[in-house]
Amino acid sequence: MFKLVRSILFKFDPEKIHYKTVGMIRFILRIPGMKGIWNGMYRVKDDRLKRELFGIEFENPVGLAAGFDKNASMYNDLAYCGFGFIEVGTVTPKGQPGNDKPRLFRLKEDEAIINRMGFNNDGVENAVSNLKKRKTKLVIGGNIGKNKVTPNESATEDYIITFNALFDYVDYFVVNVSSPNTPNLRALQEKEPLTQLLQTLQDLNNKKESRKPILLKIAPDLTNEQLDDIIEIIKDTQLDGVIAANTTISREGLKTSKERIEEIGAGGLSGKPVKSRSTEVIRYLADTSNKAFPIIGVGGIHSAEDALEKMEAGADLVQLYTGFIYEGPRLVKDINKAILSKG
Repeated sequence: MFKLVRSILFKFDPEKIHYKTVGMIRFILRIPGMKGIWNGMYRVKDDRLKRELFGIEFENPVGLAAGFDKNASMYNDLAYCGFGFIEVGTVTPKGQPGNDKPRLFRLKEDEAIINRMGFNNDGVENAVSNLKKRKTKLVIGGNIGKNKVTPNESATEDYIITFNALFDYVDYFVVNVSSPNTPNLRALQEKEPLTQLLQTLQDLNNKKESRKPILLKIAPDLTNEQLDDIIEIIKDTQLDGVIAANTTISREGLKTSKERIEEIGAGGLSGKPVKSRSTEVIRYLADTSNKAFPIIGVGGIHSAEDALEKMEAGADLVQLYTGFIYEGPRLVKDINKAILSKG
């Protein structure tokens, strides 16, 4: 049934249909009894699925990655899709429209997406307003970034503003310096500026009455030497963990024609083509650090086997984005059932 619905939805503009699809989910869940039906269809309840990381208990290890619910306006409804946690954002201090449209493209042959959204969101105050309406008990993460117009030398202040504003309304934070769609953002992954940014946030965090976990989301395009730097930075700043990995700027091995790829142009690639590289990054971080910190694995998870592969490589939790779009909420249930069957 989902494949039939997907074939119809995929005939429309991907960005427009994203919001219409969530609107349909919201409408369906308003029908009396449907919330219970959806929970029955997609949620797997079993204490063996629970995970405790950085002081937080997760109902199950399958989450929704940032980018799907940029304004924290959908999470209450998406909670009925079986997730154990949902990450909202990327949120910036001020609202911004993002890059020019079209900026979201499906690569159906590759079961992938290219996006150059550019942190489009309504700003942190809007996100806070939406998070005050929280009804779900699921863990909610806050993914934070800088505004496009903010120069890198002033980026730390943007992260501080968003961190402080969201602090009372999310359970953990993710520092996003790895999106390829904000000019020069990835330069913040270099050792010196990244250490300064993360240490500043940690110092601020440690002054709070009760601190919140902070994780770093990295790009899959980093070299092993750069990953070594990440491991050292995590140790030095005592960060709580890493999310590996964001979208890639690579276009290697795609089935989609070269002409179509050139027509689309710049943007971050997600979906099946990033599966192997994401797993490689997870395994390298886990093995090289001797599993010194928690890792959330994301990138190319389109099946239960893909998720188990990430966990075997060293991921403690996994997140879905493109796989959720292509496979639907049934994928969440399939992964959780596979984890249970594996024992």
